[in-house]
Amino acid sequence: MARLKGEKRRTPSSRAWLERQISDPYVARAKREGFRSRAAYKLAEIDDKYRLLRPGAHVVDLGAAPGGWSEIAARRIGARGRVIAIDILEMKPVAGVEFLQLDFLDETAPARLKAMLDGKADVVLSDMAANATGHRQTDHLRIMALADAAAHFAREVLSKGGSFLCKVLQGGTEAALLAALKQDFASVKHVKPPASRSDSAELYLLARGFRGGASATT
Repeated sequence: MARLKGEKRRTPSSRAWLERQISDPYVARAKREGFRSRAAYKLAEIDDKYRLLRPGAHVVDLGAAPGGWSEIAARRIGARGRVIAIDILEMKPVAGVEFLQLDFLDETAPARLKAMLDGKADVVLSDMAANATGHRQTDHLRIMALADAAAHFAREVLSKGGSFLCKVLQGGTEAALLAALKQDFASVKHVKPPASRSDSAELYLLARGFRGGASATT
């Protein structure tokens, strides 16, 4: 492997991450095909199998930056659809995507997203992740808090029959969210697309066939 620029100044974990990025075929493919991140292929692979992003759909993308999922969603739903995206970080404009720069956990965020949506969503996506602390249990609890918040929002905005997809980490408490979602969706399962690294604890919860009703608002 070619010597990495500034290698001496990097920590071992930083060097390992950079080396993995350089050798990752999905990173190379994203650059070649013009996507902003390798994460785009995670959503693309899930959608290829489960057909969530139908033409004309209304989609909310939580934790959107740098925009890989929004790019895939906008392409697949077409000009008749809508993508509403939010992230605490800045995101360069994506054609066909309306973006709100705000922390999703800000108390004003759900209402502002609903105002932008101005109706129901067909799909709610969440690739949100908290900054890693290096402590596995802490990181797991933080990402599950985001997943719980995303699920609550999805129940409030999804149309009947809608779908919810969110990132979780293996670690035990994702089972509680899985059980809760089964009360409101016809089908709930874990999925791990090929683009998710095999050595990663990352999983996705996919809930389809939103039932709506009273339990969805509690």
